[in-house]
Amino acid sequence: MGEAFIRHIELLGYEKRFFPSQHYVYMFLVKWNDLSEKLVYRRFTEIYEFHKALKEMFPIESGDINMEKRIIPHLPAPKWFDGQRSTQNSYALINLPHKISRCLHVVNFFKVRHDDMNPVTDSQIKKPEVFLLPKDAKKNLSDITGPIVLQTYRAIADYEKSSRSEMALNAGDMVDVVEKSESGWWFCQLKNKRGWVPAAYLEPMDGPDESEEQEPNYAGEQYVVQNSYTAVEEDELTLKEGDTIEVIHKLLDGWWVIRKDETTGYYPAMYLQKAGETVKSELRNRSAPPRRSTIRNVKSIHKQSRKQISQETYRRNSKKYIQRQRKIKENIQNQANVIIEKAEEEENKPKAQPAVPPRPSKDLILTRCTESTRRKIL
Repeated sequence: MGEAFIRHIELLGYEKRFFPSQHYVYMFLVKWNDLSEKLVYRRFTEIYEFHKALKEMFPIESGDINMEKRIIPHLPAPKWFDGQRSTQNSYALINLPHKISRCLHVVNFFKVRHDDMNPVTDSQIKKPEVFLLPKDAKKNLSDITGPIVLQTYRAIADYEKSSRSEMALNAGDMVDVVEKSESGWWFCQLKNKRGWVPAAYLEPMDGPDESEEQEPNYAGEQYVVQNSYTAVEEDELTLKEGDTIEVIHKLLDGWWVIRKDETTGYYPAMYLQKAGETVKSELRNRSAPPRRSTIRNVKSIHKQSRKQISQETYRRNSKKYIQRQRKIKENIQNQANVIIEKAEEEENKPKAQPAVPPRPSKDLILTRCTESTRRKIL
């Protein structure tokens, strides 16, 4: 058989997922040359980076040299709602010359992944919201199963971007959040601009606090440090690559509260990886986002400041949890020791010897025994 290539791609709709953090994914039906059909899910941010790389690979066809020569379609983005445009873009991509439509960049991007077969969800947080596109392209976009409404946030200060994939902000800008990465970098759009923005520079419109912020988990989740980091602020921790720690509070700004032995402090979430996992973050090569406490000239629309737990509170509650767990372990161990001691006592007790029956009398033998036995006593 020859090399695999894609015959057809159809955009079925979108999913809004909440695990491990809020993001949108496209649902594509991909038809291959071997007549197989596969359902694949791709984040909007993945498609954004895929499309950008495709244009860099084919600068002439993307119109970078001469716009009249452009044949690569525009990013298949919802406007957020231009589902018809998105579907047409999928068709156009496959109908491009084979050097583009059948290149490894395209083929590998749409290959089935493990997560396509077993989508990662967590019903304890919130089930995904599904938005299906109408099969008839002539139908109105209102026929989509429910409206896709992006969350709007406001920039609290000016932000100068430091890479092409980021987006600059001015204080007061209203942005729509497409994806909230656990790293603390959020993918946003502002009119016709898109890019990554530090979550610390954004505030919700309805109040200073994040409704999606999780509560501390003093039991902790085990993570492994992937990138060393030297503390800059007093409430941060310095760790080396390979260190094992416990995450006790996952904060949306990408600075998680962690515990190393009995010490707690902030550490960049993007430098951590859950123990036992091998999947690397798509933003692993990016630097840690700034913390809100380091932002100057903050201009918030909320009179109240954001609620924040002090490191002293984290340490105190963490210490209480550790002490409580130790007591539970000690009690269990003590109970086990008591059981073992009782078993040993029972085992060491002298075992009772069987009683020796009394010798039968002569009369009893003559009365009940056989003839040969009776002769022995006569």
